[in-house]
Amino acid sequence: MKYEEFEEYRELLKQRLSKKRYTHSVNVAQASFNLAELNGGDKKRCYLAGLLHDIMKEEAPELQKRYCAESGLDPDPAELLSPQLWHAVAGGYYVREELKITDVEIIGAIRFHTIARADMSLLEKIVYLGDMISEDRSYRDVDKFRKICYDNLDKAMSVALIYQIQKVSSKCGYIPRYTLDAYNFYLKYNTDKESL
Repeated sequence: MKYEEFEEYRELLKQRLSKKRYTHSVNVAQASFNLAELNGGDKKRCYLAGLLHDIMKEEAPELQKRYCAESGLDPDPAELLSPQLWHAVAGGYYVREELKITDVEIIGAIRFHTIARADMSLLEKIVYLGDMISEDRSYRDVDKFRKICYDNLDKAMSVALIYQIQKVSSKCGYIPRYTLDAYNFYLKYNTDKESL
């Protein structure tokens, strides 16, 4: 296991998450580490943000919603109407307030790992994409998408956003403005108009 100093966080996740979600968290940490290695990112910080990204995922919805309201992380009205998105904002709040992690990029990576935003930092992009290509992911075209991620992170962001917007809109879900801003921002990197 990488980074012995993060063992306390792994133990905390084992207590807070189901076995499946814990395994996913470790896999996202590894995928984030790999993407950082390929793209000159800070491997340790990417690993930690990937590890903690779903720390609030299985908490009671009422607590997630309260943390969103108290977070100061500017949740979009569309996020507040989408309970499946609350854990990301709540997670950013939790790591800042409870774990005393003050690294704004780690907080941002956790906060935006579900919806993205325009002009993300390298660390934020890595965790967003790492979550989509972790070893436990098995959706159609995931292997194709992994290759895109390994080749070009900005193009991968565009492809990911096209995929996510199509998936959410096909279920008549709300699209946060952050996601639409991200789509418009990263589209210029997708010159061959690739999608999944």
